Amino acid sequence: MLTRLGMAVRTYVIRSPWTRVYGIARTLIALGTLGTLAASATTSLFTPAQGVPDAPYCSGVTRAALFCVIPADRLEWGRWVAIAILVVTASGWRPRWTALPHWWVTVSVSTTMTIPDGGDQIAANLALLILPIALSDPRVWHWVPPADGGLVDATRLGRSLIAWSAGLVIRLQVAGIYFQACVAKLSHDEWANGTALYYWLSDPLFGAPAWLQPVLHPVLMSSLGVLLLTWVPLVIEFALVLGLVARRPVRPYLLLSGILLHAGIGAMMGLWSFAFAMFGALVLYLWPLDETTAGLVVLTSRLRRSPSARSAADASPLPESSGALVRRSA
Repeated sequence: MLTRLGMAVRTYVIRSPWTRVYGIARTLIALGTLGTLAASATTSLFTPAQGVPDAPYCSGVTRAALFCVIPADRLEWGRWVAIAILVVTASGWRPRWTALPHWWVTVSVSTTMTIPDGGDQIAANLALLILPIALSDPRVWHWVPPADGGLVDATRLGRSLIAWSAGLVIRLQVAGIYFQACVAKLSHDEWANGTALYYWLSDPLFGAPAWLQPVLHPVLMSSLGVLLLTWVPLVIEFALVLGLVARRPVRPYLLLSGILLHAGIGAMMGLWSFAFAMFGALVLYLWPLDETTAGLVVLTSRLRRSPSARSAADASPLPESSGALVRRSA
């Protein structure tokens, strides 16, 4: 049994994890943090708050954060350094070199600012979990297709195994995020009875922007509309939890529903940094790392593929040459 398990693992890790898929996720995560820093003044990021010390918060390990290693009167310089690092990361250049600086910036943002949001924390966690993949990526650009037709040679199987293991941990982390988000909401009466979004979207501070009010107002005045706005996100979040065990042909539908969910949250509540962090999380969660096609081609082709073609593709996921490579590496 152990021999069969070992061969199954080897057959799996022979697919290269260093594809454009994880590159797209890195770019999306970097863009989310970049948007926060580029669109916010330093005085807003580190504004004084009642009852807490003045930001940046530098204690313990956070003393090594970007905004703690520079003088307090030079925070604007630190913001521009962070923006430069994120621009290079989002460009996809030298993922092996930019992985650690990217993580450093995201951790610095999520731990030292006055009011970080969930997107900042998720970006920091994902940038950390991506490190085993990015640090072992030999490419100059993460947009370049992997060499050798997407197959890993025998000398890099160990690095591939570590990278794929990191991908599995990321999937577990993202599934946990959606499980907690769904279950935690149900503990509140407003979510359970379907009225929570009425209060959130009607709030003058946290509610929908003025340009969206004419569209949302009739929906919020309808009991059915409020129920759908409140419960549909819960259904999508629970469905995304099941994405952890979903077969590949099902994942594009879940990916599309998750993207629409967070795009809606971004538009209605202005949480775009959170949305981009979750876009990246969804790509890592539902878009198989070994896909070698970039852009939305994979998603659209899977959505349009017939059931018989999907079954055939799922039954033979490896090219014929991969089996020979496994035998040679054995």
